[in-house]
Amino acid sequence: MPLTASQVFLLGASFLITLGSFAVLPYMSVLLHVRFGLGLGVVGAVLAVASLVQFSGGVVGAALAARIGLRATMLVALAVRTAGFAAFVPGLTRPLVAVGALFLVSCGAALYLPANKAYLVAGYGHERRPGLLAASGSAFNAGIALGPPAAAPFVLTSPAGLFTGVAVLFALVGAGHALLPGVADEKGERTEEKAEESAEGGAKVGAASGHQDDANPSALSTPSALPPFALTVLAVYVFMFFQHYLALYAVPRTSTAFYGTVLMGYAILLVVAQPLSARRLAALPYATALRIGFGAMAVGTAVLALGGRAGIAVGAVLLCLGEIVLFLKNDLEALDRSSAPAATVFGRQRLAAGLGAFAAAVVGGQLYGAAERASAVPVFWLLVSAQAVVLPALLVVCVAGTRRRARARARRRAGGELVGARHPR
Repeated sequence: MPLTASQVFLLGASFLITLGSFAVLPYMSVLLHVRFGLGLGVVGAVLAVASLVQFSGGVVGAALAARIGLRATMLVALAVRTAGFAAFVPGLTRPLVAVGALFLVSCGAALYLPANKAYLVAGYGHERRPGLLAASGSAFNAGIALGPPAAAPFVLTSPAGLFTGVAVLFALVGAGHALLPGVADEKGERTEEKAEESAEGGAKVGAASGHQDDANPSALSTPSALPPFALTVLAVYVFMFFQHYLALYAVPRTSTAFYGTVLMGYAILLVVAQPLSARRLAALPYATALRIGFGAMAVGTAVLALGGRAGIAVGAVLLCLGEIVLFLKNDLEALDRSSAPAATVFGRQRLAAGLGAFAAAVVGGQLYGAAERASAVPVFWLLVSAQAVVLPALLVVCVAGTRRRARARARRRAGGELVGARHPR
C-alpha cells in the first residue's frame, strides 16, 4: 500500500525538524562554554537536565495528545520549539535566556514525537507499522546526520542568522502541520488471545518444562516474560556510552576526519538498513531480537577496545546493528502488548529512553574519567561490553523472581480458599 500524502509530509517534516534541531543542539556545549564562559560542570548539568526533559516529557506529550488530539499536540509542540529557537537570538547576549531557550526546545521535542509517531501509524495494523516506524527513524536519522555539518560554518561566525533560519524553518513546518487532516489515536490492537499469552505465557512454559522456569531464569526469554519498557532503558543506556564517548576516544587515536567519516557511514547505514530490515525484524521472535541486539552491542563495544581505525569502524557497524534491532523491536513489541493509545505507548518508550540516557550520562562520566586517570581507556569499553551482557541477564533473573513470588502468592491464596471451602464456619 503506498504512503498517503499526510504520511509523506510527516516523513519529510521529520527530516526537516531533525535537520534544524541538529544544526544547533550538538553545538550547545560550545556556545555555553566558549561564548558564555560557563564551567564544564554547569554545562554538563544543563545538558543532562535538558536531555532528561526531552525524553521523559514524552509522557506529558502523550497525555496532551489524549486530551486535545494528535494534530493539535504537534502544532503546540512546534510552536514551543519555534519560540525556543527564536529566543536563542536574544539569548546570545544573555546566558539565562539561552538556557531557557534550550529548555523550551527540549519541551517542544518531548511533546512532538509521541503524537508524530501515533499519527503516522494511525489506522495501520501489524503489517504496515514496522515499515512506517522504520521510515520515520530513517527520516529522523538523516536529519541528524546532515544537521551538524550544514551548520558548522555558521555556529560561531553568525549564530544569530543560524537561529533565525531554524526558527523560520520550524514556523513553516508548523504551518504545514496545520493543513493535515485530523486523525484519531486508536486504542492498541491487543487481542484477548494476546492478553492471555502475556499473562499466562510463563505458566505455559512452566507446564511444558515441568515448572523448571522457577529454577531456570533463561526460560523467561520468552516474549511474554520480558518488559519492553525496561529493555528500552537498558538498550539506550548501553548505546549512549557509544554516543557520548566515542569522540573522546576516537579523535586522539585517529583523526577528526576519520571520526567524521565513521559518523557519516553510521548514519547512512542506519538510514538505509532500518527500512530494508523492518519486515524481517517484525517477524523475528522478541527473545531472538534481544539476543542479537544486545549481543551486537556487547561485541561492538568490546571491539572498540582494540582501538585503531579498523576496531573503531567495525565496532561502530556492530553498534549500528544493535540500535536497528533493539530500538525498533522494543517499540513494536510495546505497541503489540498494549491496549493504550499509540501516543501513550510512544510516550512511555520515550520516558524509558530518557532514563537510560540519563543513567549513561551519570555513570559514563565517572567510568571514563576513572579509566582515563588510570591510562586504561580501552578498559572503559570492556566494562560497557560486560554491562550489555550482564544487565539483560539480571533483568531476566528479576523477572523470574517476580513471577515465582506471584505464583507462590497465588498458590497460597488458592490453598486458603480451598481450606475455607472444606471447613466452612
